[in-house]
Amino acid sequence: MEVNYQNIKVIGFDADDTLWVNETYFREAEATFAKLLSKYETPNKIDQELFRMEIDNLPLYGYGIKAFTLSMVESALELSNYNISTKVIESILNIGKDMLNKPVELLEGVETVLKTLSKKYRLILATKGDLLDQERKLEKSGLIDYFHHIEVLSDKKEENYSKLLNHLDINPSEFLMIGNSLKSDVLPLVNINANAIHIPFHTTWAHEEVTEAEKNGKAYKTISSLNDVLKLIT
Repeated sequence: MEVNYQNIKVIGFDADDTLWVNETYFREAEATFAKLLSKYETPNKIDQELFRMEIDNLPLYGYGIKAFTLSMVESALELSNYNISTKVIESILNIGKDMLNKPVELLEGVETVLKTLSKKYRLILATKGDLLDQERKLEKSGLIDYFHHIEVLSDKKEENYSKLLNHLDINPSEFLMIGNSLKSDVLPLVNINANAIHIPFHTTWAHEEVTEAEKNGKAYKTISSLNDVLKLIT
């Protein structure tokens, strides 16, 4: 479907795996966790049970590394039938701390794109996760000065975006969201008549995957890298 970006006034950017690397660290952490629990279950079973625990805990803990760490601890207790040692619990907590201390690795073209677009559009960061962690990553990234507004959402559903657009005092047709997740950064926007551009990342959390039926007939563009944004809207 053809998409027209002529009315755009505000551009929103997702953060994790759109501006900088994130999901890769979760995959590495899951592998380390599976090794710690290897005496109790197979890697596949451990991965399945951890994912189940994360989804069960979303309403309580939300998104982010701290929530993930708590889910690892709970999963370890269950998988070991509550026989897990305090030493392993400490190692699990250290997985989370290591993730929080990761350097911020910008994806290709990020600063050039933000610098170019900020001259013509109002840019905002619209992300979800732990507030403290996201603020830390943004500060480390060196990108904060490009953004007019920072919004850390509890979730990225249609109602969350509608509230954001009301706060920004713009019409949906004047807003463009750019992100790596169809479920969180694209389809909710299209469903409220806003605009969205999808930039796939090489790995996606299972919770963010969507079906072909959910994508069918939706008006959005998919590009291979952030640099390609400049070909569409400048």
